[in-house]
Amino acid sequence: MTLEIKDLFVSVEENMILQGVNLTVKGGETHAIMGPNGTGKSTLASICMGHPKYKIESGDILLDGISIVDKSVDERSRMGIFLAMQNPTEVPGVTNFDFVKAAKQTRMEEGKHLRVGKFILEFEDASTDLKMGKGLAHRFLNQGFSGGEKKRNEILQMKLLNPKVAFLDEIDSGLDVDALRIVGENVTNLKSDDLGLVLITHYQRLLDYIVPDFVHVMINGKIVKTGGLDLITKIDQEGYDWVKSELGITDFDKKKAPVSLGTCATKSSFK
Repeated sequence: MTLEIKDLFVSVEENMILQGVNLTVKGGETHAIMGPNGTGKSTLASICMGHPKYKIESGDILLDGISIVDKSVDERSRMGIFLAMQNPTEVPGVTNFDFVKAAKQTRMEEGKHLRVGKFILEFEDASTDLKMGKGLAHRFLNQGFSGGEKKRNEILQMKLLNPKVAFLDEIDSGLDVDALRIVGENVTNLKSDDLGLVLITHYQRLLDYIVPDFVHVMINGKIVKTGGLDLITKIDQEGYDWVKSELGITDFDKKKAPVSLGTCATKSSFK
């Protein structure tokens, strides 16, 4: 698996958000993208998943050599792209089990059908791993869930759908120490040569549990620096001001115009 983001420029409501992003993620690799608020980290994940609010001005996104910029969210999902969202949507009337079962079925070859009995056991095992409690299968999707439960539910879906590349957008926000450990351990256990991970986070604490191979700093819509674990330590100790000085970034604190992203119609659009 190889995801290639090539010189990507993206706007929303006539505001340029991404300004020439280049990134390659291969199977078996874990990439962490860090940076101040409003620098385009979540935009990058959303545009790769196909959020309709964003417009690609130029550049390309390729999965295994195939451009996906003209493909629908559903097509991208079935090709193997997954987004664990920062603010998962509640979907009344649709149970957790039915949602994931339907998503799983759409990924199967035509004429093949999901073995429901086996999948029930897989669902229960994943629920147990994530400490989601009994009755999860019959609860409506994210309805009445705490913030931490919603984030763990995203990882449960990831475990069951087996994507090729997964974007985890601030999956650590809203998690207490125990929930963060559970999420971190489950994601780490999913690491394989068949999965590329992109972690979007502000904090080192997530990266204590999910150790990245590459760390990228994004500022003003660009990846301006790439390093390893030493880069995380420096950011944790000194913030991002040193990047401004080192790279001569003069508009580091430039205020951006407010952008309204609206609300996604359904959660299933992003799986």
